[in-house]
Amino acid sequence: MGWTGKILRIDLTNGTSKSEPLNMEWADKYLGQRGLASKYLSEEMDPKADPLGPENKIIFATGPLTGTCASTGGRYSVITKGPLTGAIACSNSGGYWGAELKFAGWDMVILEGQSPKPVYLTIFDDDVQIRDAAEIWGKSVWETDAWVKSTHQDPMMHVAAIGVSGENKVLYSCVVNDLHRAAGRSGVGAVLGSKNVKAVGVRGTGGVSVKDFKSFMKATNDGKKVLKENAVTGVGLPTFGTQVLMNVINESGALPTRNGQDVQFDGAKDISAEAMAEPRKSDGQPNLLTNQACFSCTIACGRISKIDEKHYTVQNKPQYWEASGGLEYEAAWALGAATGVNDLEALTYTNFICNEQGIDPISFGATVGAAMELYELGLIDSEKTGGLELKFGSAEALTTAVELTGKAEGFGAELGMGSARLTEKYGRPDLAMTVKGQEFPAYDPRGVQGMGLTYATSNRGACHLRSYTVSSEIMGVPEKTDPLVTEGKAALVKAFQDATSAVDSSGLCVFTTFAWTLDDIAPQIDAAIPGDWTTDKLLEVGERIWNMERMFNNRAGFTAADDKLPERMLKDAAKTGPAKGLVNGLDKMLPEYYELRGWTKDGQLTDETRQKFSLPA
Repeated sequence: MGWTGKILRIDLTNGTSKSEPLNMEWADKYLGQRGLASKYLSEEMDPKADPLGPENKIIFATGPLTGTCASTGGRYSVITKGPLTGAIACSNSGGYWGAELKFAGWDMVILEGQSPKPVYLTIFDDDVQIRDAAEIWGKSVWETDAWVKSTHQDPMMHVAAIGVSGENKVLYSCVVNDLHRAAGRSGVGAVLGSKNVKAVGVRGTGGVSVKDFKSFMKATNDGKKVLKENAVTGVGLPTFGTQVLMNVINESGALPTRNGQDVQFDGAKDISAEAMAEPRKSDGQPNLLTNQACFSCTIACGRISKIDEKHYTVQNKPQYWEASGGLEYEAAWALGAATGVNDLEALTYTNFICNEQGIDPISFGATVGAAMELYELGLIDSEKTGGLELKFGSAEALTTAVELTGKAEGFGAELGMGSARLTEKYGRPDLAMTVKGQEFPAYDPRGVQGMGLTYATSNRGACHLRSYTVSSEIMGVPEKTDPLVTEGKAALVKAFQDATSAVDSSGLCVFTTFAWTLDDIAPQIDAAIPGDWTTDKLLEVGERIWNMERMFNNRAGFTAADDKLPERMLKDAAKTGPAKGLVNGLDKMLPEYYELRGWTKDGQLTDETRQKFSLPA
């Protein structure tokens, strides 16, 4: 009934695996995926543990709607302590892998300890094997995917893997499934690499049952109708993908440019969704071939692109002439505006390499942007970079840098540390546009005030997907708020954080919330699993999850001092656009946010808050 009721626990140190029942009491309080797995992580490991040590655990978790016919019901999450931040990490991914795990009969896979040699895992329903990965260690995600399917003679198997970057513990490496869907932030791929796990291949022959089939079909069909009739989920995202935002955010004066020195990029139009769809002058073909959907998705915002075969990046590399996962908004911003590069084909190539080697394009692009500022200030030079001329706007520098970082070679090894560690090494930590060590996504906190508070308080470091206030501040969903004011933003951020925590735990994609509220989601969950799942209960669960994650981070050593933004966002006013003359008003928003959360001035949970959500002291 929504759940399989089984967890797969794998002891990598001893090379054993076992099945155990899902804790249904916890499932009632934390729902699934992000919330439930974070509960297991919090209960089972020391938050002070080394993220790359054997004491850390890494959990692959589904939600109760994963593998069902609910629209976007294909999500899964990877939960661990992140090496980039030292905070709790939860990276969400789509594709087909999560649904396949459910079909194999498992709600969750918990990996603990550390394998003494490289291994990969296969899960064929109840048949779980830990296998020698010597032949694929050192291979890319794409090579690994093909090898696992060929070796087991099953092209229908779905594979989640790390690239060479994960093996080399690049601190923002990803777990990539289905070739170009990624659990992408906080360095979850490095944790898998530290445990000597190359890949997890899954094949399931079962299905997912629900509590009340008739009610479930009505609720999911009603939900699909809402998505279809909504301008964003029914037209904008299918047609343009998340790249629909490039020109919108640029015109709003909230596009961080050249490492956050500016808020508008004059090359935005060249790397936008519209540009991807236009025929190239070189060969008359568009960069974008088609859209693509994840499992059970009726939105289909994914992009499939093909690089111009004569472009310098692939001219002599026919292995990249095939179509593959194209640019999404965050990647296009990080690889483009953050570095000043407006060569669409170069960005697409860089994105291909990120997918192939398992690199988070947000952190990578932002780190290159920081390195470019260091370079132009004379704090690093060509001698330190191995001849790499890291100038803003240089496509050649960007594409060379991604190749080096993917293999952790030369200056790529330094780029793999992330911008916080890189800029600190060269004496200018203020040039890292990060929170808790994680790079900003594609929204400038001076032009979208709520996002400043979102970044500062995010439990996994700077992140837009923990509280997407852009939905309200820019797009007017569910209601329009002024992006340039601080009033009311504490309550707005808290509301988005709580609701998103619930959505992330359900097995659904957060993009549904451009059209759905929890009133649309609650009936789907209620028909799928035991319990009285109302909108109010989902909000309570979401708030409990947020506070639990905060407690994990507090125990790991984080305090109110870590809920901050870079000085650039607080002191250097926006130079152009609607936000001209503004800095972020975090000092006005943060105290109100703490009060609304029921936290002390030091950012700790009060006894009353802990008791309210039945959290341990």
